[in-house]
Amino acid sequence: MNQTIEKGKTLLVDGPASVSVISGKVEVFGFVLGNMRKVIVREGNRLPFVVKETATFDSSVGEDANIEEVNGNTIPTSWVKAYEELSKPEVKPFTVMVIGPVDSGKTSFCTFLINKLLIKRQKVAILDGDLGQSDVGPPCTVSYTFVTKPIIDLFDLKARNVFFVGSTSPSRVINKVIEGLALLKQEILSNNPDYVIINTDGWVKGEDAVNYKVQLIEKFNPDIIFFIQQKDELASLLNATEKFRKVMVHSPSVIKQRSKEKRRRLRELAYIKYLRNAKVRSIPLSWVKIEDELIGLGWNRGNIRQAKKIHELLGMIPLHLAEMEDRICIVIGKRRWINPENIKKVEEITGKKVVVVHKGEEEGLLMALYDSERKFLGMGSLRELDYRRKIMKLYTPVSEKISMVTLGRIKLDENLKETQIFMEENHLDFTMFENLF
Repeated sequence: MNQTIEKGKTLLVDGPASVSVISGKVEVFGFVLGNMRKVIVREGNRLPFVVKETATFDSSVGEDANIEEVNGNTIPTSWVKAYEELSKPEVKPFTVMVIGPVDSGKTSFCTFLINKLLIKRQKVAILDGDLGQSDVGPPCTVSYTFVTKPIIDLFDLKARNVFFVGSTSPSRVINKVIEGLALLKQEILSNNPDYVIINTDGWVKGEDAVNYKVQLIEKFNPDIIFFIQQKDELASLLNATEKFRKVMVHSPSVIKQRSKEKRRRLRELAYIKYLRNAKVRSIPLSWVKIEDELIGLGWNRGNIRQAKKIHELLGMIPLHLAEMEDRICIVIGKRRWINPENIKKVEEITGKKVVVVHKGEEEGLLMALYDSERKFLGMGSLRELDYRRKIMKLYTPVSEKISMVTLGRIKLDENLKETQIFMEENHLDFTMFENLF
């Protein structure tokens, strides 16, 4: 479909779609597109093609895509002024943090700043701290990369390094998120950047969210914080960060709101991207170090007398028994059953909650794979655990030698769609966050 758009207007494109600029001058998030440049707009994404000089477009749209012509420039003027705040930094590296609610335009704003800085030949790193809607790295991770040329969609970047957190919600893993971001920022600084832009997740409402964001801010002590506010969602957070340099920027009026289902769908597309060309690999458990907070695969069995005592109280020997800091995890056969009274006895003796998992319920758990130096190799999904033979079957595109495996709290079915995890208690306390992630 060909159409000509006059100067001073914007072509809004909702993916999946492809758009080619046939003639004229067009800008996307500060990136000036050359003629005949083809842009792919991925599903769930909206791109504003700002027409600087009358332009002709050739567009092709997929199912549920949309193209709309609107008057004016949809990039808020506050974004331009925000960039001007960065043009003369007092120090380098200059750390920028971007905070705002879900679907407020944080990623688009980061993209705009990056492109403007690249025009000035600055060395820019993007540190992606959004677990649920990550762009630079896979879902359930924090990640970073250096951007060397103007970019339209951060999703097209390749992560230089990744820290696996294992959840799509920061509310469950606050300390781990902060740890991962701190490690990655240290690595960024070792490469002498001019600017470090930290993009954060959209969890901003409620006391816990405010406390978390304050922890982030105090940990990273940014030179400037850009707050993107649609209404008054950030009032409490603004009051709690008075001592820091803050600048308010506007959320675009044409921002696209995504439903919980759409955000899940976008994560599933990302799983497909990072598990493309995957195969099933069988790895003896003795060959790898396992970090696992769910069923305790990597935990030492500890006191054998305690294990024998637990077996006696249960009236059976389970396939797997792990006594962790806060609970005891027991894996039994698919058709086995344990008397609830026996479980209660174990809990009374040990003072810990007993979690019973049937074999097969752990299948599909998302995992991160590392080499012997803890370099992130890629993602995988657990296909099978053979407890008798001590073998783990992984579905992964990683072909290198795997020395360490970290299991997450997200479970994928064979079509790489998120499915409910087996430990119900891990969900009941966090239902209030479902709409965010």
